[in-house]
Amino acid sequence: MKLPRRDVLRLAAGAAALPTAARSAWALDYPTRSVRIIVGFPAGGPTDIYARLMGQWLSERLGQPFVIENRPGAGSTIGVAAVVTAPPDGYTLLLVSTSATIAASYYKNLSFDLVRDIAPVCGISLEPLVMVVNPAVPAKTVPEFIAHAKANPGKVVMASVGNGTTPHLAGELFMMMAGVKLLHVPYHGAAPALTDLLGGRADVMFEAMTDLVGYINTDKLRALAVSTTKRSPVFPNLPTIGEFLPGYEASVWFGIGAPKKTPTAIVEKLNKEINAGLTDPKISARLSEGGGIPLVGGAADFEKLFVDDARKWAKVMREADIKPE
Repeated sequence: MKLPRRDVLRLAAGAAALPTAARSAWALDYPTRSVRIIVGFPAGGPTDIYARLMGQWLSERLGQPFVIENRPGAGSTIGVAAVVTAPPDGYTLLLVSTSATIAASYYKNLSFDLVRDIAPVCGISLEPLVMVVNPAVPAKTVPEFIAHAKANPGKVVMASVGNGTTPHLAGELFMMMAGVKLLHVPYHGAAPALTDLLGGRADVMFEAMTDLVGYINTDKLRALAVSTTKRSPVFPNLPTIGEFLPGYEASVWFGIGAPKKTPTAIVEKLNKEINAGLTDPKISARLSEGGGIPLVGGAADFEKLFVDDARKWAKVMREADIKPE
C-alpha cells in the first residue's frame, strides 16, 4: 500500500528526531557509571589539584565516581591524546589548561589538533603570574625595569620553569611588547629557578602567584606587576603589566574539556554543575587562595578563552622562534 506523501514526511521527520531524542535521554540519565578525568601532569601539581577538587564536587552532585587518571608527559599532550581518542559519550573528560594550548603548538607531529578535537565544557579558574625581580635589580616599577633591560641588552637573566612553558612565553610576550632582549635560562621546574633568582644568579621571573606569595611578603623578591588584565585581590596595590604595556595578558587558566562530538546536552549538564561548584563558598575560597578567579560561564565563554589563547601562544612561538629542546 502506498502511503500518502504527508505520512511519509511525518515518518521521516520522526526518524530524524530519534538521534536527538536519544542524546537528550542520555543527558537525563548521565552519568550511569564512573567518569574519568584525565590529567596530563603528575599527581600533586595545580592541574591535578583542580581535577580532584572538581571531581569530588561532581561525584557528590551527580552520584557517580569521577575518577582522576594521571597521564603525564610532553606538556600534557599524552593526556590530551587519550581523551581525543576516547568515545564522545561524556565518560572521559580532560582537565585542560593553558599548558595544553601552548604544547599543541610547541610539540610537532601530534596526532590531534587541540582546538578541532577537544570540546570546551567549562572553565574552573584563571590565575595571574607575577613578574618578580631579585631585590638587587635597580627597578621598582615595570617602566624602570624596561629602561634597565634596554640599557643592558641580552645581559638581564630571565629564569623560567622550563622552555615552552606558560611563564617562559609570558616573558617572551613581555620582551616583544616592551622591545627588550632578556637572556632566557630555562630550569627543570620552579624550585631551581627560584633558588637562582633568590641567589642573584637570575634577575627576573614570571611565575605563579602561589609559588611567590611567601617570598614577596618577606621582601626576598620584589614584585613589579601581575600578568592578568585586572589587579589581583591578593596584592591589590600591585599594578598589571598591561597598565604599562596596553594589551598585555598572560594568565594561567584551568577548565574541563571533552572529546569533540560529545552530546551537547551532556556538555550543558556538566557546565551547569561545574558552575554551581564555582559559586559554592568552599570551592571559591580554595580558588582564591592562589589568587584564582572562578571562571563562571557557559561552554561558549570557555571556548573563546580556549581558542584565543591557542592562537595567541602559537603566534608568540612563531615570532620568537621557540622550538622543542
